[in-house]
Amino acid sequence: MDFLASPHLHITTWVLGIALFFIAYLMPASAKNTKIIHMILRVDYLLIILTGVALFIKGMDFGQGMLYGLKFIAGILVIGMMEMALVKKKKGKPSTLFVVLMLVFLFIALFLGFKLPMGINFLA
Repeated sequence: MDFLASPHLHITTWVLGIALFFIAYLMPASAKNTKIIHMILRVDYLLIILTGVALFIKGMDFGQGMLYGLKFIAGILVIGMMEMALVKKKKGKPSTLFVVLMLVFLFIALFLGFKLPMGINFLA
């Protein structure tokens, strides 16, 4: 469990997830590779959630459970908005709202992640 509770592993998974999201989102919906990238992205979602849960459990030792809980919810919302944007785009429907919401929730998750004790303190 200590390996999964590494902030570096979690950061690596969500950076990979964001990169794959933008690659899949910017590709034409009719391209064959879009489906492959989307499936790889779904596996990455599982890794993001797994490492996030491990960090959440580890974060309870710092006495700031509510903020870690809010960050966890923001992270889940980021993943949800990413998935909704890709599915809407695949169906040919407008997906701009979900991309904007994903960026808002991503900002919230990043802000809380860097502010909390296990994060890198860029805000000091």
